[in-house]
Amino acid sequence: METPGMSQQSNSPARVTLPTTEKALMAASATAALSLPPLPYADNALEPVISARTLSFHHGKHHRTYVENTNKLIAGTELADLPLDQIVTATAGKAERANIFNNAAQAWNHSFYWRCLKSKGGGEPPTALKQKMEEAFGSVDACKNELANNAIAQFGSGWAWLVLEGSKLKVVKTANADTPLTHGLKPLLTIDVWEHAYYLDYQNKRVDHVHAVIDKLMNWEFAAENLARFAANGL
Repeated sequence: METPGMSQQSNSPARVTLPTTEKALMAASATAALSLPPLPYADNALEPVISARTLSFHHGKHHRTYVENTNKLIAGTELADLPLDQIVTATAGKAERANIFNNAAQAWNHSFYWRCLKSKGGGEPPTALKQKMEEAFGSVDACKNELANNAIAQFGSGWAWLVLEGSKLKVVKTANADTPLTHGLKPLLTIDVWEHAYYLDYQNKRVDHVHAVIDKLMNWEFAAENLARFAANGL
């Protein structure tokens, strides 16, 4: 099920210019050949919520394949020297480049996703983010519930996102490889609900996976850093 206005290949996608900092995985990009970024923690760091086996397959097989496929598809084209986020926005909505978009967007989405998780995460968000959550949703718990409900309700493969729309927080879901980058939205946080993200640990119990991730792994500090970066860059 897709959120209105969030279809995978729109005809005239809006684009977000990402803030650049030395840490920014927001850019999740490299010139020349793209490379698989290392996980920001050990394979077993997210146990018992996400097992080392799942993390190893998810990062080392699935994410790696998206990166390698993107490199093969852009070789010898004008896209070859672009950073990853620009490859995503340059190919969005173009049917003849759907294969590049799908792989590049999945590479970017996953690079972003790893930073959205941390050992002993969850809990109370930093003050600035908490205030934004309360302004938009009424309470932190209401925001978490909206994020969980979108992740659970996404039909088939996809993502649930906490984003900025203008200066206000919003929760959206996207199908398959689709990403807020091409819809004029600024991503702060995401949850991966492709089956490969949880099936080895939870089988068909996506609901249990989603609630465990939000309660125990969500890296609210990363979301707050992204919020601050967008504000600092006037975006």
